[in-house]
Amino acid sequence: MKPMYDLIVVGSGVLGTFHAYHALKKGLRVAIIEKDKMPKGATIQNFGQVVPSGMDSKWQAYGRESLAIYKEIQSQFDISIRQNGSVYLASNEEEIQLIEELFQINQSNNYQSHLLTKQECLDKYPGLRSDYVKAGLFFPEEVTVEPRTMIYRLQEFMIYKMGLKLITNTSIVNCESTPNGVTLSSAANEEFSASKVIICNGNEFKNLFPTLFNESDLEVSKLQMMQTKPQQNYTLDGSILTGLSIRRYEAFYECPSFKSIKAKENPDALEKKWGVHILFKQAADGSVILGDSHHYADAKNIDDLGFDLDMDIDNFMIQEAKKIIDLPNYEIQNRWYGMYSQCKTKDIFEHTIGGNIHIITGIGGKGMTGSAGFSKENINKIFNT
Repeated sequence: MKPMYDLIVVGSGVLGTFHAYHALKKGLRVAIIEKDKMPKGATIQNFGQVVPSGMDSKWQAYGRESLAIYKEIQSQFDISIRQNGSVYLASNEEEIQLIEELFQINQSNNYQSHLLTKQECLDKYPGLRSDYVKAGLFFPEEVTVEPRTMIYRLQEFMIYKMGLKLITNTSIVNCESTPNGVTLSSAANEEFSASKVIICNGNEFKNLFPTLFNESDLEVSKLQMMQTKPQQNYTLDGSILTGLSIRRYEAFYECPSFKSIKAKENPDALEKKWGVHILFKQAADGSVILGDSHHYADAKNIDDLGFDLDMDIDNFMIQEAKKIIDLPNYEIQNRWYGMYSQCKTKDIFEHTIGGNIHIITGIGGKGMTGSAGFSKENINKIFNT
C-alpha cells in the first residue's frame, strides 16, 4: 500500500517545522505529529534573536540562508519578523580587539557589518551607559522574532498556503521500518505511514529508541530568562549582545586573539560559574527580555538540572544588566527557564535507522537562527534532490 505521506516529522518545534516547510516546497505530502497541543519547548522559550553573526563560519552560512527564508515568508504572511539588526557592545580594549577581528572575518565572508564608535552606540541605543560601552559591531541584516508567536503563525501559513497536515495531542509510541517506508503508532492506537520519518523531538527520541538515546553524547542546557514590565516611551531596536557575549559566542572563537583573551579570564567569576552573558531584546509589547544563564547535564540526567529558578542568578543578571543599560524600569513581570539539547562533540545529532528513519536533534542554541537554512540542505540530502 502507498504510504499516507511522503514525510512525517515528529516534533513541531522550529527544527521539525522547517524540515516540513522545505519538504512542502518540493511538493511532497507532509504531516507534523506533535505530542502536545502546541510546541512548548526551546522553540518558544528563547530570546527570539536570529543572529548568524554569533556563529562559526559553517553555521553562519546556514543562518544567512535562514534570514533569507524568514524574510521571504514574512513578505507573504506576518510571522513576527522584524529586521532591526544586532549589535555587539565592547566594554574594554580586549573586546574591541575581538569585534575588530570579527569585522575583518565578516568582510572576507561578504557578510555586512559596521564598526560603531562609542558615540554612535550611545546615539543609537537609548539608556546605554557611557561608562560601559567603548565601541560596537552592528549587523544590519539580522532580525528578531517573537518566539511565542512565530512558530504558530508559521504553521498556520504552512497549513493554509502549503497543505501541511498538523496532528497535535498525539504521542508516538512505536516507529518501525516497513517494505514501503515507515509505520508509526500512537498511544491511542492510531497508525500513520510515510515513506520517510524525521524525529526532531528529544522526548520521542528517548521513548522510541532508549538505548540509542542513552548512548548519545547529547547534553541539555538550562537557561534562565526574564521579562520586564513594558517600558513607557522607550524603544530599544534589535538584539543587544554585550561584552560577555563577545567572550562566549562561537563566531569569536575564530578571531586570532580569542584564545589568549579567554586565558586571562577569572575562572572563579560568577559569570563563569553560571554561564551568564547579558542580552537585551525589546518585545512587541514594549517589555524587555533579559538573560541568560547556562547549566548543563547529560540528556539522560536532565532531571539533575532541577525545576526551579535560582534567584541568585536572576539577581546577578539584573545587577550586570544595570551596568550596561539604564532602562526606565527593571520591574520583572515574568521569569522562566528554557531547555535545549546539544551535542558535546558534533554540531547536531544525526542518526539514520534502516534508511528511512532520520533522528535529527540537539541543534542547541542554534535552533532559531540555523534551523531554516540547515533544514533546507538536509531535506535535499534525505530526498536525494
